[in-house]
Amino acid sequence: MRSLSFIVALALLAASCAAPAPEPTPAPRQPVVTIPVAPPPSAAPVQPKGDWIDWPITAGSWVYRQDARGSIALFGPAGQNALLTLRCDKARRALFLSRASAKATGRLTLRTSASMKTFEARNSGATPPYLAVELAANDAILDAIAFSRGRFAVQTDGELSVAIPAWAEIGRVVEDCRA
Repeated sequence: MRSLSFIVALALLAASCAAPAPEPTPAPRQPVVTIPVAPPPSAAPVQPKGDWIDWPITAGSWVYRQDARGSIALFGPAGQNALLTLRCDKARRALFLSRASAKATGRLTLRTSASMKTFEARNSGATPPYLAVELAANDAILDAIAFSRGRFAVQTDGELSVAIPAWAEIGRVVEDCRA
């Protein structure tokens, strides 16, 4: 009987040393099917309505630069051509306000918290094209833009009207031309 107990103990010992049963292999995963979704149609820009002071501010930021002609402030989205520029031509003591546009001519209206002024603008002939107006360094509209309450509006015939933030770069360019 002892030998039988010994054999059973030996069999149990051998069974405990055996490798565990392998895990069942998982069912193969079904491939993920991606259904392409067309992007929503881009809505054409809509002319802002209501009082200009309530329009959303146009996306972008101002950048100030100096060059051989004087200084320039450029406004627009980073990495793209400027939507609006204010350039000082120091030799002529004149400022040029330019708005991106392929039009040959058009009225350009500036609205600030203190005033409004309309100009006849002409294409600058530059690439990319801009409508531009020449302003004397002492034109009061420049002070009105620089000190407008947070924003000013630029309206151009046939173009989307925009509300532009009134940042310090504007005043810097104006002062550069007046110095």
